[in-house]
Amino acid sequence: MKRQDILENQVNLVYLALGSNLGDKKNNLNKVIHLIQKEEIFIKKKSKFYSTKSWPNENYPDFINSIILIETKLNLTELFLKIKKIEKKLGRTKSKKNHPRVCDIDIIDYNGEIIRRELGNHILNIPHKRMHNRNFVLFPLYELDKDWVHPELNTNIVILMTNLTSEQLLGIKIAK
Repeated sequence: MKRQDILENQVNLVYLALGSNLGDKKNNLNKVIHLIQKEEIFIKKKSKFYSTKSWPNENYPDFINSIILIETKLNLTELFLKIKKIEKKLGRTKSKKNHPRVCDIDIIDYNGEIIRRELGNHILNIPHKRMHNRNFVLFPLYELDKDWVHPELNTNIVILMTNLTSEQLLGIKIAK
């Protein structure tokens, strides 16, 4: 019984990636941050907002992205369900992969663990499988933690950033 009490009181350090490419994008992300704070989640750090072209279809509206570092006693399943609830509250609907959306919240890192788990009809991959190739994740993450190491690749974020293409390096800007 004592072991379970310890696990239930464990504080989890989690990086969340936030994105929006519909409507008032900055306001959407600020609403996400506000709703996260109302859910037993403490935001330790947040990056600036970054602007990138939509991928893979650049004809869609540009994205605004950010990363936040949170502390929470919620376990992974509880956190995931709260994130999905917040996305829905802000108007996220089920659509085709990579289509425009009001908000997107991805768990990028959960206590530095490697996690592959099925939650309902969703497969959760942490760290996110393509995060190491995405400028809109790496730049804001680097802003928060220059020493961050990818749990699965065991590679420092600086090395991951140097592996980006010149197009990816030039294709991200701090949002105005």
